[in-house]
Amino acid sequence: MTDTINLNHHYWQGTFIGDEEAARRLTTLPAAVESALAAPLDTETVLAACDALSRALRTPGHRLRERLAPHLPEGDDAEREELLAELAEFLGRASLTRKLRRELGGTAPQRLNRPDAKETVYEAWAPVGLVAHIAPGNAATVAPLSLIEGLLAGNVNVLKTSSADTFLAQHLLAELAAQDPTGALAERIIVLRFPSSRQEWLRLMCAPADAVAVWGGEAAVEGVAAHVPAGCRLVEWGHKISFAYVTEDAWEDEATSTALAGDVCLFEQQACSSPQVVYLDTDAGNTEVLHAFAERLAAALAAQPGPAARDRDLDPAEYAELTTTEHLARLEEHLGLTRVLAAPDGTWRVMADTRPALTASPLHRSVWVKPLPRKDLIATLRPMRRYLQTAAIAGSRTDIAELSALVLAAGATRVTPVGAMTAGYAGEPHDGVYALQRYSRRVAVRADARFAATACLDDLARPAAFPPPTGPLLDKAAVQDLNRGVDRSDAELYFRSGGSTGTPALSLFTYEDYDTQMHAAARGLLAAGYDPARDRTANLFYCGGMYGGFISFFSILERLGGVQMPMAAGSDHRATAEMIAAYEVDTLFGMPSYLWQLLHEEADLLRSYGGLRKIYYGGEHFTEEQRRTLTETFGIEVIHSITYGSTDLGPLGYQCAQSGGSVHHLHADLHTLEIVDVDEDRPVAPGETGRLVFTTRARRGQHLDRYVIGDLGRALPGRCPCGSHAPRFELLGRMGEVMRVATYFLNYRRFVAIAGERLGYGGELQAVLTAGAAREGLTVRLESAHAPDPDRAREAFLAAYPEVRSAVAEKLLDFAVEAVDGADLERAATSGKLLAVVDRRR
Repeated sequence: MTDTINLNHHYWQGTFIGDEEAARRLTTLPAAVESALAAPLDTETVLAACDALSRALRTPGHRLRERLAPHLPEGDDAEREELLAELAEFLGRASLTRKLRRELGGTAPQRLNRPDAKETVYEAWAPVGLVAHIAPGNAATVAPLSLIEGLLAGNVNVLKTSSADTFLAQHLLAELAAQDPTGALAERIIVLRFPSSRQEWLRLMCAPADAVAVWGGEAAVEGVAAHVPAGCRLVEWGHKISFAYVTEDAWEDEATSTALAGDVCLFEQQACSSPQVVYLDTDAGNTEVLHAFAERLAAALAAQPGPAARDRDLDPAEYAELTTTEHLARLEEHLGLTRVLAAPDGTWRVMADTRPALTASPLHRSVWVKPLPRKDLIATLRPMRRYLQTAAIAGSRTDIAELSALVLAAGATRVTPVGAMTAGYAGEPHDGVYALQRYSRRVAVRADARFAATACLDDLARPAAFPPPTGPLLDKAAVQDLNRGVDRSDAELYFRSGGSTGTPALSLFTYEDYDTQMHAAARGLLAAGYDPARDRTANLFYCGGMYGGFISFFSILERLGGVQMPMAAGSDHRATAEMIAAYEVDTLFGMPSYLWQLLHEEADLLRSYGGLRKIYYGGEHFTEEQRRTLTETFGIEVIHSITYGSTDLGPLGYQCAQSGGSVHHLHADLHTLEIVDVDEDRPVAPGETGRLVFTTRARRGQHLDRYVIGDLGRALPGRCPCGSHAPRFELLGRMGEVMRVATYFLNYRRFVAIAGERLGYGGELQAVLTAGAAREGLTVRLESAHAPDPDRAREAFLAAYPEVRSAVAEKLLDFAVEAVDGADLERAATSGKLLAVVDRRR
């Protein structure tokens, strides 16, 4: 194994190769890059692979950890575990999605979406192309994590590691590529291990690059810059200087000295964010305060645990700089300029200096203490602005606010409390910039009016491709069990389902997930012909009781910038109709059952107003007869599903302008869809009816894989006339709408179809099941305002539905039709949905 590693220590697009093959392939690097860039990289592919690798790194005894063990840097078991934990934390889905949202605005930044729904302009973050990463030799995790940032931005990446490094980067990135069944990641990963003296290789890897990221000091940057071609973006992650600033309120506080000592000793000042200088908010003449603070800091350093053995072994250059700096400072003591406090064993030193100029420390627990009154702060620090990074401020709340503005104006890019200088957070800017933006380009496409209903340009170019879902099928009970285990930090928004098919269920979201879903639903509404620039909308969904209908569509309209009258569904239909007319509403959002009641109860007022043109509905369906009535009686021109979704999964599908009835496009950037047999957990044949099974992809707070939502449907073949590649499916009812009655399976939707086709009935219909002494009962309830004669309706159902006729003839079923007031039909208390089937046998 060792011989193989030594010979084949380069990783090139999925294969370990040796020097000779690497040299040959470097000459063909431009062609390799062009080939890899021909197909775009979906961010979800990167997230899924990184998350799988993160889970493996967190699992004790996992084979992947064993394979990486020989390549970890030297150190004890605790240090190695800490390094693996750091990698696992960075690679987890939660960290990476937060990073993507902070830096590029979303989890699918490469998709060409409309930032302003009122304009047919599409924008996206596109990869720059090829990013060359020149990694430092003193930080084991920087090399692989830098390349992963390049992957998140969609780039092809070539990484140079130091010839003194272990093979961690090569093997970690090979393991990452192995988590991706599509092979797209492997195509974008090249890792070369060679010394900087091999200038020809450095030239070959930089020549075709669109961005070169360099980690190191000025000498390292200069050495690479010579090979960076004109127009190529040079991204410098150079050495920086950080400092602390302590006000009078804090300089006598022992806790401040202890926290600063922790910042100094953590990482032995090797991090750019480690303090090299501590400034006191006083002038140069106040040596008593200066020396007193230096003594307190020295005592705090002495109380810290000593450095590890490997950190005591300095190379000759480091040792020379350390001793020279200390000796010079001791010589200046005779001039009254300095005072040096040092450990007897040389493990730490504090150098008090009356001169405020920023002075770099020789590191290894060596820190300057200097005076700098805040009035002189900008003048003193701004000349070094290119090198400033972190400033830790200790003082009152007012001091922190005022001094933060000053140090940022002087050139610092981070402000932290003392004791937390090296700590960070997911998505934090690095050296004043977002890394992913440095590895990306902001691109735009301006289109004409033909694209008014196209929300995402990518849908016209290619289908979204996600890794196939795996694992067991989940029902609602299993999902509720998962909810009980969701981390509270990921449960920011609570919704309850409408309860139309049972007990209301709880669904949990992060606000980030909710925002992603609302943007997706907004894109779907554009596809259905909604015009945010012209339509005036009454939001008439139900509100309250933790039901998400009204709130969600308020959010959708907000993201579209549409004109909205947030009325909500209310029992005073007259007041609602008057507001519709008064505010010139032309578009209605709501449940079909509520809209049907409103329009018919206030038909005279709304017909005389004459301004209604569009209806977008959700949660239920309009029958064909109802659609005909809405068009002919009320002059409605557009009737479309506003979305197909569920409280727990969010928006699942949308209708385009060419979709009718129950046909929807899948929100393929959010979910994958499987259709499995009604009785067996196996896929149905193409075009057959089965249970709809969704796996959500763009979700941080809750992972719902292979969720059997309870709906029936079938996939539709071919590409939609609208041009979108998003898959289409037709909804064919809910599992609960299939009733086992009198030994027969009866379908609620068949009763609805017969009522429309045979009776011309366009009102609401409800099936009520009862258990009699001798036989079961089925009563079909129709709205009296629209219903035909109940006896005639009963005969029509018996004539058109053979199974019902047989059950009645065999004296297994009492079948009746009754006309009732629409207000007497039973509905879900929260959502107002009509209960299609009311089973009173239980």
